[in-house]
Amino acid sequence: MPAAPASTASATPASATSTADVSAAHAPRVQRVRDLVARVPGFRPAFDAHVFRQGDVQPHVFFWDVVQDTVRAFLGEEGCAVDWRRTLDFLEEQCRRGEVGVDEVIVTSFLGDLPHPHEPGYEIVRQLGPVMTARFRRLRPGG
Repeated sequence: MPAAPASTASATPASATSTADVSAAHAPRVQRVRDLVARVPGFRPAFDAHVFRQGDVQPHVFFWDVVQDTVRAFLGEEGCAVDWRRTLDFLEEQCRRGEVGVDEVIVTSFLGDLPHPHEPGYEIVRQLGPVMTARFRRLRPGG
């Protein structure tokens, strides 16, 4: 007679805990995205389209739009309703708070996607606050 399969009862609670931990870690990131949209209403159309496409807020994905619109606004492109200064001020404030998940989104998906020295809009890196400047230099020492 074959042996009975090992019980998987202990695996289920671990999975549930893992999912709960991921959701708990995701919540501050989602809240900061909502806070950003409230502070910089020019992001509202991109946010609404993002939620429609993704079905939920995916901070790292949404921040691609944040970078693109912020740089476009910095360059003075017509029709860009985003206030790039308010955006940088908000992100600097968030970096100063030191929330790991939130900071990770800002560093990875904002600072990491800013233009490189040979690209239009690179000068925006000179407008970063002191905390974001330090993180940017660690992330991209060569610019």
